[in-house]
Amino acid sequence: MTLQVLRADVTHLDAVAQLFDAYRGFYKQPSNLEQSRAFIAERMAGDESAIFLAQDENGEALGFVQLYPMFSSIDAHRTWLLSDLFTAPAARGRGVGRLLMNTARDFASETGAKGLMLETATDNFTAQGLYESLGYVRDTGYYSYLLDLRQG
Repeated sequence: MTLQVLRADVTHLDAVAQLFDAYRGFYKQPSNLEQSRAFIAERMAGDESAIFLAQDENGEALGFVQLYPMFSSIDAHRTWLLSDLFTAPAARGRGVGRLLMNTARDFASETGAKGLMLETATDNFTAQGLYESLGYVRDTGYYSYLLDLRQG
């Protein structure tokens, strides 16, 4: 299988939205393709994220990665939040995730970023293995906190 990765734009909106909806489903969110499409369209329209799409030689969408720009005040450098990584179930085990991760790394480097940051579920051992095999180090020095403003 020949793989290619390209930076997604509005011509890839439907393909990315379908993958994004499946990604959300992986994290136990109900499927809502309309919401997923609107969310991705808004990110694209505002140039608020960098989205890379993996395709096979026939143009079939196999996976995507989405990065959000961030800045570290402590380091005084740009960083990128690798927010979303998803490979279609039928394409898993074929190097799609690794290719997308390497594309994200190259993009971050090309933009002068100090690094990439990501989070994953504590029970997502497959992803953790991929990240660690690529040199990512689990942070043991900081805790993550979330203030949910939509809770009653």
